[in-house]
Amino acid sequence: MPRNTASPSIKDKIPPHNEDAERAALGAMLLDSEATPAAQQYLRPEDFYSTANGRVYKAILALYDDGGKKADIITVRDALLQAGDLEAAGGEAYIASLTDVVPTSANIEYYAQIVQDCALRRALIHAASKISAYSYDISEDSSILLEKAQQLIFDLTDRKRTLNFRSVHETVPEAIDRIEKLFHSKSAFTGVPSGFEELDRMTSGFQNAEMIVIGARPSIGKTAFALNIAANVSVQNRRPAAFFTLEMTDVALATRLISSEAHVDSNSLKTGFVKQSDFHRILDAAGRIYDAPLYTVDMPNMKLLDLRTQARRLRSMKQIEIIFIDYLGLISMEDNRMPRFEQVSEISRSLKGLARELNIPVVALSQIGRPSEGARPNLASLRDSGAVEQDADVVMFLHRERKQEVQTGEPAPEVIETELIIAKQRNGPVGTVTLGFRPKYTEFVSMAK
Repeated sequence: MPRNTASPSIKDKIPPHNEDAERAALGAMLLDSEATPAAQQYLRPEDFYSTANGRVYKAILALYDDGGKKADIITVRDALLQAGDLEAAGGEAYIASLTDVVPTSANIEYYAQIVQDCALRRALIHAASKISAYSYDISEDSSILLEKAQQLIFDLTDRKRTLNFRSVHETVPEAIDRIEKLFHSKSAFTGVPSGFEELDRMTSGFQNAEMIVIGARPSIGKTAFALNIAANVSVQNRRPAAFFTLEMTDVALATRLISSEAHVDSNSLKTGFVKQSDFHRILDAAGRIYDAPLYTVDMPNMKLLDLRTQARRLRSMKQIEIIFIDYLGLISMEDNRMPRFEQVSEISRSLKGLARELNIPVVALSQIGRPSEGARPNLASLRDSGAVEQDADVVMFLHRERKQEVQTGEPAPEVIETELIIAKQRNGPVGTVTLGFRPKYTEFVSMAK
Protein backbone atom coordinates (compact mmCIF):
# COMPACT_ATOMS: atom_id res chain seq x y z
CA MET A 1 0.00 0.00 0.00
CA PRO A 2 1.62 3.30 -1.04
CA ARG A 3 2.42 5.67 1.78
CA ASN A 4 0.90 9.13 1.84
CA THR A 5 3.97 11.36 1.76
CA ALA A 6 2.02 14.64 1.65
CA SER A 7 3.13 16.98 4.36
CA PRO A 8 0.35 18.03 6.79
CA SER A 9 1.48 21.60 6.33
CA ILE A 10 0.89 21.37 2.57
CA LYS A 11 -2.47 19.71 3.11
CA ASP A 12 -3.50 22.49 5.44
CA LYS A 13 -2.79 25.03 2.70
CA ILE A 14 -5.50 23.60 0.41
CA PRO A 15 -8.54 25.90 0.70
CA PRO A 16 -11.76 24.27 2.00
CA HIS A 17 -13.90 22.97 -0.84
CA ASN A 18 -16.17 20.08 -1.78
CA GLU A 19 -16.25 19.43 -5.51
CA ASP A 20 -18.67 16.51 -5.08
CA ALA A 21 -21.22 18.91 -3.54
CA GLU A 22 -20.56 21.45 -6.30
CA ARG A 23 -21.20 18.87 -9.04
CA ALA A 24 -24.26 17.55 -7.17
CA ALA A 25 -25.75 21.05 -6.92
CA LEU A 26 -25.20 21.68 -10.64
CA GLY A 27 -26.58 18.26 -11.55
CA ALA A 28 -29.72 18.89 -9.50
CA MET A 29 -30.30 22.18 -11.34
CA LEU A 30 -29.85 20.48 -14.71
CA LEU A 31 -32.39 17.81 -13.74
CA ASP A 32 -35.00 20.19 -12.31
CA SER A 33 -35.47 23.87 -13.17
CA GLU A 34 -37.16 24.43 -9.78
CA ALA A 35 -33.83 23.69 -8.11
CA THR A 36 -32.27 26.86 -9.53
CA PRO A 37 -34.13 29.42 -7.36
CA ALA A 38 -33.54 27.17 -4.34
CA ALA A 39 -29.79 27.24 -4.96
CA GLN A 40 -29.76 30.92 -5.87
CA GLN A 41 -30.73 31.98 -2.35
CA TYR A 42 -27.45 30.47 -1.09
CA LEU A 43 -24.95 30.63 -3.93
CA ARG A 44 -23.17 33.07 -6.19
CA PRO A 45 -20.92 31.99 -9.10
CA GLU A 46 -17.78 32.95 -7.17
CA ASP A 47 -18.76 30.57 -4.34
CA PHE A 48 -17.67 27.61 -6.46
CA TYR A 49 -14.08 26.53 -5.88
CA SER A 50 -13.84 25.03 -9.35
CA THR A 51 -13.83 27.80 -11.96
CA ALA A 52 -15.40 25.36 -14.43
CA ASN A 53 -18.30 24.73 -12.04
CA GLY A 54 -18.63 28.47 -11.46
CA ARG A 55 -18.98 29.05 -15.22
CA VAL A 56 -21.64 26.35 -15.52
CA TYR A 57 -23.60 27.87 -12.62
CA LYS A 58 -23.32 31.32 -14.18
CA ALA A 59 -24.78 29.96 -17.45
CA ILE A 60 -27.66 28.31 -15.54
CA LEU A 61 -28.43 31.61 -13.81
CA ALA A 62 -28.31 33.52 -17.11
CA LEU A 63 -30.89 31.14 -18.59
CA TYR A 64 -33.11 31.38 -15.53
CA ASP A 65 -32.93 35.19 -15.54
CA ASP A 66 -33.84 35.24 -19.24
CA GLY A 67 -37.54 34.64 -18.74
CA GLY A 68 -37.10 31.51 -16.63
CA LYS A 69 -35.68 29.38 -19.44
CA LYS A 70 -35.10 25.76 -18.45
CA ALA A 71 -31.49 24.79 -17.88
CA ASP A 72 -30.55 21.35 -19.17
CA ILE A 73 -27.50 19.78 -20.79
CA ILE A 74 -28.33 21.16 -24.24
CA THR A 75 -29.33 24.72 -23.28
CA VAL A 76 -26.38 25.15 -20.91
CA ARG A 77 -23.96 23.81 -23.53
CA ASP A 78 -25.34 26.24 -26.14
CA ALA A 79 -25.17 29.18 -23.68
CA LEU A 80 -21.56 28.40 -22.82
CA LEU A 81 -20.68 27.91 -26.48
CA GLN A 82 -22.22 31.27 -27.36
CA ALA A 83 -20.28 32.97 -24.56
CA GLY A 84 -17.05 31.26 -25.62
CA ASP A 85 -16.78 29.52 -22.23
CA LEU A 86 -17.56 25.91 -23.16
CA GLU A 87 -14.00 24.61 -22.96
CA ALA A 88 -13.25 26.64 -19.82
CA ALA A 89 -16.35 25.05 -18.25
CA GLY A 90 -15.00 21.54 -18.79
CA GLY A 91 -16.40 20.81 -22.22
CA GLU A 92 -19.56 19.09 -23.40
CA ALA A 93 -18.68 15.69 -21.87
CA TYR A 94 -18.16 17.22 -18.40
CA ILE A 95 -21.52 19.04 -18.50
CA ALA A 96 -23.27 15.82 -19.59
CA SER A 97 -21.66 13.94 -16.68
CA LEU A 98 -23.09 16.30 -14.05
CA THR A 99 -26.55 14.73 -14.16
CA ASP A 100 -25.03 11.32 -13.39
CA VAL A 101 -23.89 12.52 -9.97
CA VAL A 102 -27.38 12.80 -8.44
CA PRO A 103 -30.54 10.77 -9.05
CA THR A 104 -32.88 13.56 -7.84
CA SER A 105 -32.94 17.28 -7.13
CA ALA A 106 -34.60 16.81 -3.73
CA ASN A 107 -31.42 17.62 -1.78
CA ILE A 108 -30.46 20.78 -3.69
CA GLU A 109 -30.53 23.01 -0.57
CA TYR A 110 -28.30 20.58 1.31
CA TYR A 111 -25.73 20.58 -1.52
CA ALA A 112 -25.93 24.37 -1.86
CA GLN A 113 -25.36 24.88 1.87
CA ILE A 114 -22.22 22.70 1.75
CA VAL A 115 -20.84 24.75 -1.15
CA GLN A 116 -21.74 28.00 0.65
CA ASP A 117 -20.09 26.84 3.87
CA CYS A 118 -16.84 26.05 2.07
CA ALA A 119 -16.97 29.41 0.25
CA LEU A 120 -17.42 31.25 3.55
CA ARG A 121 -14.48 29.40 5.07
CA ARG A 122 -12.29 30.38 2.11
CA ALA A 123 -13.51 33.97 2.42
CA LEU A 124 -12.67 33.95 6.12
CA ILE A 125 -9.14 32.71 5.36
CA HIS A 126 -8.81 35.47 2.75
CA ALA A 127 -10.09 38.07 5.24
CA ALA A 128 -7.63 36.85 7.87
CA SER A 129 -4.83 37.18 5.33
CA LYS A 130 -5.88 40.76 4.52
CA ILE A 131 -6.12 41.61 8.22
CA SER A 132 -2.61 40.24 8.70
CA ALA A 133 -1.32 42.35 5.81
CA TYR A 134 -3.08 45.45 7.17
CA SER A 135 -1.47 44.89 10.56
CA TYR A 136 2.03 45.11 9.10
CA ASP A 137 1.27 48.47 7.48
CA ILE A 138 2.66 50.90 10.07
CA SER A 139 1.53 53.90 8.02
CA GLU A 140 -2.12 53.21 8.96
CA ASP A 141 -3.59 54.20 12.32
CA SER A 142 -4.44 51.14 14.43
CA SER A 143 -8.05 52.31 14.93
CA ILE A 144 -8.53 52.40 11.14
CA LEU A 145 -7.08 48.88 10.88
CA LEU A 146 -9.52 47.68 13.53
CA GLU A 147 -12.45 49.18 11.65
CA LYS A 148 -11.29 47.53 8.40
CA ALA A 149 -10.95 44.17 10.16
CA GLN A 150 -14.39 44.42 11.73
CA GLN A 151 -15.96 45.43 8.41
CA LEU A 152 -14.44 42.41 6.67
CA ILE A 153 -15.94 40.08 9.28
CA PHE A 154 -19.36 41.76 9.22
CA ASP A 155 -19.41 41.55 5.41
CA LEU A 156 -18.99 37.78 5.75
CA THR A 157 -21.84 37.69 8.27
CA ASP A 158 -24.08 39.43 5.71
CA ARG A 159 -23.13 36.82 3.10
CA LYS A 160 -24.36 34.06 5.40
CA ARG A 161 -27.85 35.53 5.45
CA THR A 162 -30.14 33.97 2.86
CA LEU A 163 -33.34 35.15 1.22
CA ASN A 164 -36.23 32.77 1.45
CA PHE A 165 -39.99 32.63 1.42
CA ARG A 166 -42.26 30.96 3.95
CA SER A 167 -45.88 29.88 3.84
CA VAL A 168 -48.50 31.15 6.27
CA HIS A 169 -48.44 27.62 7.67
CA GLU A 170 -45.11 28.64 9.23
CA THR A 171 -45.74 32.31 9.97
CA VAL A 172 -49.23 32.11 11.53
CA PRO A 173 -48.07 30.10 14.59
CA GLU A 174 -45.27 32.64 15.11
CA ALA A 175 -47.76 35.51 14.86
CA ILE A 176 -50.06 33.84 17.42
CA ASP A 177 -47.10 33.26 19.73
CA ARG A 178 -46.15 36.93 19.44
CA ILE A 179 -49.72 38.06 20.13
CA GLU A 180 -49.89 35.76 23.13
CA LYS A 181 -46.66 37.16 24.55
CA LEU A 182 -47.92 40.72 24.09
CA PHE A 183 -51.21 39.75 25.76
CA HIS A 184 -49.44 38.35 28.80
CA SER A 185 -47.02 41.26 29.00
CA LYS A 186 -49.93 43.70 28.65
CA SER A 187 -47.76 45.79 26.35
CA ALA A 188 -48.96 47.20 23.05
CA PHE A 189 -45.47 47.98 21.86
CA THR A 190 -43.42 45.87 19.49
CA GLY A 191 -40.27 47.98 19.85
CA VAL A 192 -38.33 49.59 22.69
CA PRO A 193 -40.83 51.80 24.60
CA SER A 194 -39.81 55.40 25.18
CA GLY A 195 -41.82 55.67 28.38
CA PHE A 196 -44.03 58.43 26.89
CA GLU A 197 -47.36 56.72 26.35
CA GLU A 198 -48.76 58.94 23.61
CA LEU A 199 -45.50 58.73 21.63
CA ASP A 200 -45.36 54.95 22.06
CA ARG A 201 -48.95 54.60 20.86
CA MET A 202 -47.96 56.34 17.62
CA THR A 203 -44.69 54.48 17.10
CA SER A 204 -45.32 51.16 18.93
CA GLY A 205 -41.92 51.85 20.49
CA PHE A 206 -38.61 52.44 18.73
CA GLN A 207 -38.20 49.60 16.25
CA ASN A 208 -35.12 47.48 15.64
CA ALA A 209 -32.91 48.42 12.68
CA GLU A 210 -34.42 51.92 12.54
CA MET A 211 -32.66 55.26 12.70
CA ILE A 212 -34.56 57.83 14.75
CA VAL A 213 -33.60 61.51 14.60
CA ILE A 214 -34.64 64.01 17.27
CA GLY A 215 -34.09 67.61 16.18
CA ALA A 216 -34.42 70.93 18.02
CA ARG A 217 -32.91 74.37 18.39
CA PRO A 218 -30.27 74.74 21.16
CA SER A 219 -31.52 74.69 24.78
CA ILE A 220 -34.94 73.27 23.91
CA GLY A 221 -34.08 69.98 25.61
CA LYS A 222 -32.82 67.42 23.09
CA THR A 223 -30.35 65.89 25.53
CA ALA A 224 -32.85 65.95 28.40
CA PHE A 225 -35.48 64.21 26.28
CA ALA A 226 -33.06 61.53 25.04
CA LEU A 227 -31.77 61.01 28.57
CA ASN A 228 -35.32 60.66 29.89
CA ILE A 229 -35.98 57.93 27.30
CA ALA A 230 -32.69 56.21 28.16
CA ALA A 231 -33.67 56.29 31.86
CA ASN A 232 -37.09 54.83 31.06
CA VAL A 233 -35.43 52.04 29.07
CA SER A 234 -32.62 51.19 31.49
CA VAL A 235 -33.53 52.47 34.96
CA GLN A 236 -37.25 51.70 34.87
CA ASN A 237 -37.35 48.68 32.54
CA ARG A 238 -33.81 47.30 33.07
CA ARG A 239 -33.08 46.95 29.36
CA PRO A 240 -29.44 47.57 28.30
CA ALA A 241 -28.86 50.89 26.51
CA ALA A 242 -25.87 52.99 25.45
CA PHE A 243 -25.59 56.78 25.48
CA PHE A 244 -22.82 58.38 23.40
CA THR A 245 -22.23 61.87 24.78
CA LEU A 246 -20.11 64.09 22.55
CA GLU A 247 -21.14 67.38 24.14
CA MET A 248 -21.39 66.75 27.90
CA THR A 249 -19.16 64.71 30.19
CA ASP A 250 -20.47 61.38 31.43
CA VAL A 251 -20.41 62.71 35.02
CA ALA A 252 -22.56 65.70 34.01
CA LEU A 253 -24.91 63.24 32.32
CA ALA A 254 -25.12 61.17 35.52
CA THR A 255 -25.85 64.35 37.50
CA ARG A 256 -28.75 65.13 35.16
CA LEU A 257 -30.06 61.61 35.58
CA ILE A 258 -29.97 61.91 39.36
CA SER A 259 -31.75 65.28 39.24
CA SER A 260 -34.62 63.99 37.10
CA GLU A 261 -34.92 60.67 38.99
CA ALA A 262 -34.73 62.26 42.47
CA HIS A 263 -36.74 65.38 41.52
CA VAL A 264 -34.09 67.62 43.02
CA ASP A 265 -33.26 71.00 41.48
CA SER A 266 -30.47 70.44 38.94
CA ASN A 267 -28.88 73.81 39.79
CA SER A 268 -28.67 72.75 43.45
CA LEU A 269 -26.78 69.62 42.44
CA LYS A 270 -24.36 71.66 40.32
CA THR A 271 -23.68 74.26 42.99
CA GLY A 272 -23.78 71.96 46.01
CA PHE A 273 -26.55 73.91 47.77
CA VAL A 274 -28.68 70.84 48.42
CA LYS A 275 -31.20 70.71 51.23
CA GLN A 276 -30.61 68.10 53.90
CA SER A 277 -34.13 66.79 53.26
CA ASP A 278 -33.20 66.09 49.60
CA PHE A 279 -30.31 63.74 50.38
CA HIS A 280 -32.55 60.72 50.96
CA ARG A 281 -34.15 61.14 47.53
CA ILE A 282 -30.74 61.69 45.91
CA LEU A 283 -29.25 58.54 47.40
CA ASP A 284 -32.35 56.51 46.57
CA ALA A 285 -32.28 57.68 42.93
CA ALA A 286 -28.51 57.12 42.71
CA GLY A 287 -29.03 53.54 43.91
CA ARG A 288 -31.59 52.84 41.18
CA ILE A 289 -29.37 54.36 38.52
CA TYR A 290 -26.27 52.56 39.85
CA ASP A 291 -27.79 49.15 39.12
CA ALA A 292 -29.19 50.11 35.71
CA PRO A 293 -27.68 48.56 32.52
CA LEU A 294 -26.95 51.99 31.04
CA TYR A 295 -23.52 52.50 29.45
CA THR A 296 -22.12 55.94 28.61
CA VAL A 297 -19.39 56.71 26.10
CA ASP A 298 -17.77 60.09 26.75
CA MET A 299 -15.57 61.12 23.83
CA PRO A 300 -15.52 64.70 22.47
CA ASN A 301 -14.78 65.01 18.74
CA MET A 302 -15.64 61.35 18.28
CA LYS A 303 -14.85 59.97 14.88
CA LEU A 304 -17.42 57.89 13.03
CA LEU A 305 -15.01 54.95 12.97
CA ASP A 306 -14.65 55.00 16.79
CA LEU A 307 -18.39 55.28 17.29
CA ARG A 308 -19.10 52.25 15.13
CA THR A 309 -16.39 50.23 16.88
CA GLN A 310 -17.71 51.05 20.35
CA ALA A 311 -21.30 50.35 19.29
CA ARG A 312 -20.36 46.90 18.02
CA ARG A 313 -18.46 46.13 21.23
CA LEU A 314 -21.39 47.20 23.40
CA ARG A 315 -23.83 45.16 21.34
CA SER A 316 -21.57 42.10 21.52
CA MET A 317 -20.46 42.38 25.16
CA LYS A 318 -23.44 44.06 26.87
CA GLN A 319 -26.31 43.11 24.53
CA ILE A 320 -27.52 46.71 24.36
CA GLU A 321 -30.98 47.13 22.84
CA ILE A 322 -30.84 50.81 21.85
CA ILE A 323 -28.20 53.49 21.19
CA PHE A 324 -28.47 57.24 21.78
CA ILE A 325 -26.03 59.69 20.13
CA ASP A 326 -25.75 63.27 21.40
CA TYR A 327 -25.34 64.65 18.86
CA LEU A 328 -24.97 64.02 15.12
CA GLY A 329 -23.30 67.34 14.31
CA LEU A 330 -20.34 66.59 16.60
CA ILE A 331 -19.36 63.32 14.90
CA SER A 332 -16.31 63.81 12.71
CA MET A 333 -14.89 61.88 9.78
CA GLU A 334 -11.35 60.56 9.38
CA ASP A 335 -10.98 62.81 6.33
CA ASN A 336 -11.95 66.30 7.46
CA ARG A 337 -11.15 67.71 4.02
CA MET A 338 -14.53 66.57 2.73
CA PRO A 339 -17.23 69.29 2.54
CA ARG A 340 -19.39 69.22 5.66
CA PHE A 341 -22.56 68.25 3.81
CA GLU A 342 -20.73 65.22 2.35
CA GLN A 343 -19.47 64.27 5.81
CA VAL A 344 -22.97 64.48 7.28
CA SER A 345 -24.34 62.42 4.39
CA GLU A 346 -21.75 59.71 5.02
CA ILE A 347 -22.36 59.80 8.79
CA SER A 348 -26.12 59.53 8.27
CA ARG A 349 -25.80 56.57 5.90
CA SER A 350 -23.36 54.90 8.27
CA LEU A 351 -25.66 55.28 11.30
CA LYS A 352 -28.56 53.83 9.32
CA GLY A 353 -26.32 50.94 8.28
CA LEU A 354 -25.24 50.48 11.90
CA ALA A 355 -28.87 50.22 13.04
CA ARG A 356 -29.50 47.50 10.45
CA GLU A 357 -26.23 45.72 11.18
CA LEU A 358 -26.80 45.56 14.96
CA ASN A 359 -30.60 45.20 14.55
CA ILE A 360 -31.38 47.78 17.23
CA PRO A 361 -32.77 51.34 17.17
CA VAL A 362 -30.20 54.12 16.82
CA VAL A 363 -31.45 57.47 18.14
CA ALA A 364 -29.40 60.44 16.92
CA LEU A 365 -29.91 64.01 18.12
CA SER A 366 -29.54 66.83 15.62
CA GLN A 367 -29.47 70.62 15.61
CA ILE A 368 -31.92 72.38 13.32
CA GLY A 369 -31.21 75.52 11.31
CA ARG A 370 -31.40 79.05 12.72
CA PRO A 371 -34.28 80.03 10.37
CA SER A 372 -36.46 77.63 12.38
CA GLU A 373 -36.09 79.80 15.49
CA GLY A 374 -39.61 80.78 16.55
CA ALA A 375 -41.24 78.76 13.74
CA ARG A 376 -42.53 75.22 13.72
CA PRO A 377 -39.70 73.04 12.37
CA ASN A 378 -40.15 70.68 9.44
CA LEU A 379 -37.98 68.16 7.60
CA ALA A 380 -36.20 70.93 5.70
CA SER A 381 -35.03 72.32 9.05
CA LEU A 382 -32.43 69.57 9.59
CA ARG A 383 -28.97 71.04 9.26
CA ASP A 384 -26.11 70.33 6.82
CA SER A 385 -27.58 67.59 4.64
CA GLY A 386 -30.82 66.27 3.18
CA ALA A 387 -29.38 62.76 3.63
CA VAL A 388 -30.44 62.76 7.30
CA GLU A 389 -34.06 63.35 6.29
CA GLN A 390 -33.78 60.63 3.65
CA ASP A 391 -32.02 57.98 5.76
CA ALA A 392 -34.01 58.39 8.98
CA ASP A 393 -36.98 56.11 9.55
CA VAL A 394 -38.45 58.49 12.14
CA VAL A 395 -37.83 62.23 12.45
CA MET A 396 -39.13 64.12 15.50
CA PHE A 397 -38.78 67.76 16.51
CA LEU A 398 -39.06 69.38 19.93
CA HIS A 399 -40.63 72.83 19.65
CA ARG A 400 -41.88 75.53 21.98
CA GLU A 401 -42.06 79.29 22.04
CA ARG A 402 -39.11 80.85 23.84
CA LYS A 403 -41.40 83.40 25.47
CA GLN A 404 -42.88 80.60 27.58
CA GLU A 405 -39.58 80.22 29.40
CA VAL A 406 -38.97 83.73 30.72
CA GLN A 407 -41.60 86.31 31.61
CA THR A 408 -40.24 89.58 32.98
CA GLY A 409 -41.04 90.00 36.68
CA GLU A 410 -42.62 86.54 36.94
CA PRO A 411 -41.21 83.31 38.38
CA ALA A 412 -40.18 80.65 35.87
CA PRO A 413 -43.06 78.27 35.15
CA GLU A 414 -42.82 74.83 36.75
CA VAL A 415 -43.95 73.05 33.58
CA ILE A 416 -43.42 74.42 30.06
CA GLU A 417 -45.67 72.98 27.37
CA THR A 418 -43.57 71.54 24.52
CA GLU A 419 -44.62 70.03 21.21
CA LEU A 420 -43.04 66.81 19.99
CA ILE A 421 -43.67 66.90 16.26
CA ILE A 422 -43.41 63.53 14.50
CA ALA A 423 -42.64 64.88 11.02
CA LYS A 424 -41.73 61.55 9.42
CA GLN A 425 -42.43 57.96 10.27
CA ARG A 426 -41.75 55.43 7.56
CA ASN A 427 -44.01 52.79 9.05
CA GLY A 428 -46.54 54.77 11.02
CA PRO A 429 -48.54 57.98 11.40
CA VAL A 430 -47.21 61.50 11.77
CA GLY A 431 -48.61 64.04 14.21
CA THR A 432 -47.92 65.99 17.36
CA VAL A 433 -47.55 64.87 20.98
CA THR A 434 -47.80 67.43 23.77
CA LEU A 435 -45.19 67.09 26.51
CA GLY A 436 -44.37 69.09 29.60
CA PHE A 437 -40.80 70.24 30.27
CA ARG A 438 -39.82 70.74 33.90
CA PRO A 439 -36.68 72.92 33.70
CA LYS A 440 -36.02 72.60 37.42
CA TYR A 441 -35.30 68.88 36.95
CA THR A 442 -34.38 68.94 33.22
CA GLU A 443 -37.17 66.42 32.73
CA PHE A 444 -39.91 65.84 30.21
CA VAL A 445 -43.24 64.41 31.35
CA SER A 446 -46.50 63.45 29.71
CA MET A 447 -48.99 66.32 30.05
CA ALA A 448 -51.55 63.76 31.22
CA LYS A 449 -49.34 63.07 34.22
